[in-house]
Amino acid sequence: QVDLVVSGGGSGQAGGSLRLTCVASGRTFRINTMGWFRQPPGKESDEREFVGGIGWNTGAATYADSVKDRFIITKDNAENTMWLQMNSLKPDDAGIYYCAVRMRTTMVVPTTPDQYDSWGLGPQVTVAP
Repeated sequence: QVDLVVSGGGSGQAGGSLRLTCVASGRTFRINTMGWFRQPPGKESDEREFVGGIGWNTGAATYADSVKDRFIITKDNAENTMWLQMNSLKPDDAGIYYCAVRMRTTMVVPTTPDQYDSWGLGPQVTVAP
């Protein structure tokens, strides 16, 4: 079992930046991949969409097309921490953000929620035009 605590985010303006932090605890030695998802306004939690993810051992990151070249995922294995740096914000970036972890081995970063094992509920992110 891995527990995740998400912090950061909040309100931003279009063109601005925000950062989210996800800290893992528990059986962190089993982490294979960590990811970020978001639930857009008006959508249900089971409609959360992939934002990006990173291989815990490889450091290879994958991003959704909608955030590519704007968002950056970094991590610190020793601190069991992952960050999501959100730059050039757009109103479409608004939503509830989640951090997720996958313990099962995979060669690529999964992009669907069912591929992840534990979740941390993050903040509501709003982006003013």
